[in-house]
Amino acid sequence: MTDEVCRYLLELIGKSPNDYGYLGSRWNSEMLAEQVYQGMGIELHSSTVRRLLPNLGVKWKRARPTLQIPDAQKDRKMRAIKRALSKASDERPVFYVDDVDIDLNPRIGACWSPVGQQATVPTPGKNQKRYLAGALNASTGKVIWVEWSKKNSEIFILLMAELRKRYRRARQITLILDNYVIHKSAMTKCFLSWNRKFRLLFQPVYHPWVNRIELLWKQLHDTVTRNHQFATMDNLMSAVRQFMAACSPFPGNKVSFART
Repeated sequence: MTDEVCRYLLELIGKSPNDYGYLGSRWNSEMLAEQVYQGMGIELHSSTVRRLLPNLGVKWKRARPTLQIPDAQKDRKMRAIKRALSKASDERPVFYVDDVDIDLNPRIGACWSPVGQQATVPTPGKNQKRYLAGALNASTGKVIWVEWSKKNSEIFILLMAELRKRYRRARQITLILDNYVIHKSAMTKCFLSWNRKFRLLFQPVYHPWVNRIELLWKQLHDTVTRNHQFATMDNLMSAVRQFMAACSPFPGNKVSFART
């Protein structure tokens, strides 16, 4: 085992087996051993490769998906968002806007459990869904939200109507939001044509981290919906409403410590 073999293995790991003519899309230890032989004339057993890779800082772990679709207008969109945030005021509030799915079938996540035992989470089987649309004030952390039975233009319009009611004195209300179809539908455009104070700024495509309300939805799932044991949607939504009532201002309130 030489330094040259180690460097070659690391070079292989950084590329796809397809680059070397293999049909497989990911390396296994047998393929790596074979390619070391093909490329360097050195015979290694696959078990040797498996023992060696961790010592080289290489582990077998789940890959992370990423999209290679650039947004040609990314720079322009980000400049507009930063400009709006810098000028936010009581007269011109800026909100991060997004919606979230609430499923009766619990999201499964890690939890503390005794060694040798795996925690179990009972599920109702047939799933039911509800939806929230929320607006996070970029300056104050105040959260405005509505709920609806469907994820359509109506829930977005309900949210804007609630913002219009809560911020009557605002001269302009800026919403930072994603490119989901309900934000650009004919019904939404009709509402906006009669409510000129709203200004929509769309975040770059495939840039969810731009929208800070995503952190609120993550906290909602971590606190309420993940591993939940509610048997009915009414009970689950009761807990969701308690969370939403306690989360504002976000992230100032330690909502994960809220009690029933």
